[in-house]
Amino acid sequence: MKRTLALGGMAAGLLATAVVASPAANAGNDVAADSLAKTNLAAQQVAAFWYGENAANLINATPYGVETKVVAKHISKGGPSADSKPGVVPAIGDEKKSAAKSKNVNLPKTSGKVFFLGADGKPHWCTGSSVQSAYHNVVATAGHCVYDTESNKATLDKWVFIPGYYQGKTPWGIYVGKTAYTHYDYDVYEDGDRDYAFVTVYNGVKIDRAHLSGAHSDAGKDWGTFETPWDAQKKVKQLQDAKASGASDLKITPVVDWAHKVVVGTPGSQKVAASVAQLAVDPATINTARTTLENHAKSHTNGASTFSDNTWGSEVKEVTSGAFAAGWNTNDAKTQTVFSWVAQSGKKYRATFWGNFDTDYKVTGKVLWIGLSDAGRLGDNVGGQGLAYNQKIGQPVFVFGYPSGVHPDGNNAFTGHTLKWTYGKTFAAQAPAIKAEELQGVKSSFTGEGALGSSWLLKYNNGRRLGYLNGVTIGVSDTDGNDRYDTSVSPYFDGETYGVYKAAATKWSGKIV
Repeated sequence: MKRTLALGGMAAGLLATAVVASPAANAGNDVAADSLAKTNLAAQQVAAFWYGENAANLINATPYGVETKVVAKHISKGGPSADSKPGVVPAIGDEKKSAAKSKNVNLPKTSGKVFFLGADGKPHWCTGSSVQSAYHNVVATAGHCVYDTESNKATLDKWVFIPGYYQGKTPWGIYVGKTAYTHYDYDVYEDGDRDYAFVTVYNGVKIDRAHLSGAHSDAGKDWGTFETPWDAQKKVKQLQDAKASGASDLKITPVVDWAHKVVVGTPGSQKVAASVAQLAVDPATINTARTTLENHAKSHTNGASTFSDNTWGSEVKEVTSGAFAAGWNTNDAKTQTVFSWVAQSGKKYRATFWGNFDTDYKVTGKVLWIGLSDAGRLGDNVGGQGLAYNQKIGQPVFVFGYPSGVHPDGNNAFTGHTLKWTYGKTFAAQAPAIKAEELQGVKSSFTGEGALGSSWLLKYNNGRRLGYLNGVTIGVSDTDGNDRYDTSVSPYFDGETYGVYKAAATKWSGKIV
């Protein structure tokens, strides 16, 4: 249960000042911190997990459905109480009022999805939001979207935040969680009154390149084919040192890239008449490659209409018969062959077939290698909401989240693909079944799955798309018995909440690439 602190007086108005008020004196002793990705290498592997296989894990993730339903009889009037004076932390960005006018609600860039592996080992997601911090690197969400309440592990695996996520797209990159901060009572006792978490994240990363090794060109687009076996071995060692998945099974295979082209015309005025074709063949089949090229040449020299105007252009006359000659010229690792056809009866038209064989070395094997580039700090890219605590109940809030799932009557109102919003005034609530006696509620049609962690924003400025975070959704309820969810609940943010937030907001996390 929530531990009550001595009250220092409660101001009547909301957000009376932009100066942060001091929270309860012992709040810092209530903070629990747990590592997510401890090292840069671990963080890189987490990002690669979500980016890999064309973002299959992101696309196939399902909304997290743990502890979303609160039965109506457990939603009762209670009384969250302030434990110190009201306070706020300003949002990232200009605090001046915007002159922008809009009848529509402009959705915040700060919202996104948090992804992780659940206790079932499968990928899931909740909603999260970027918030103000000293290093612009903090995400707020529900506690059980970070902490594993289903098994013996402290935190959920492979935790990341993706602002603006949509069907595999990561417009501002992936932000890997470094350290999770929550209240001691939630970490140890799963106290519903403290079901919130603030997570520091590394700089975002974007995908630079991703491939499964196989047949690669050497045109500078891939790392898979190299001029020498030593260059190929250097790449294999790099992958093995990085502990890329499957790197121990890599092999280096010599391959041959070969091209051919056809030149026709009178001596001194020949023109390229056929496009270049690229093939890859094993060096052991080099004779087969030569035969293929030879047959290709013969197909253009035999027959009455081979060199018709329709085939090669107006400069080449039709030739009904001729002689075929072939010759090979080898230079180091590259083999050049020339097939020439010369017309009989004194005609000077000639077709030359040229082939080039270049031996390269290909790294083969089912190895995933993700190239990552730095995308910068979270708050610099999408901004960050402010924070408000010890605020008066009964004031209007916008709730932003990604609801998914169905209502009790089976109606599938939300897909979870896009950010949605609701609006209403908060009221006092209790839910003893989830060890929560001091909650706040708001009327909302959001279904619980996916909406967990949705941000509750006071004083939302539609022009700046910024406000003050004052709650996160931890559950939903059908309070009138019509089989439709109509209420969302959140912990009441007080001075102890601020203490947890402050512990995260002052920590630097840094880059991973």
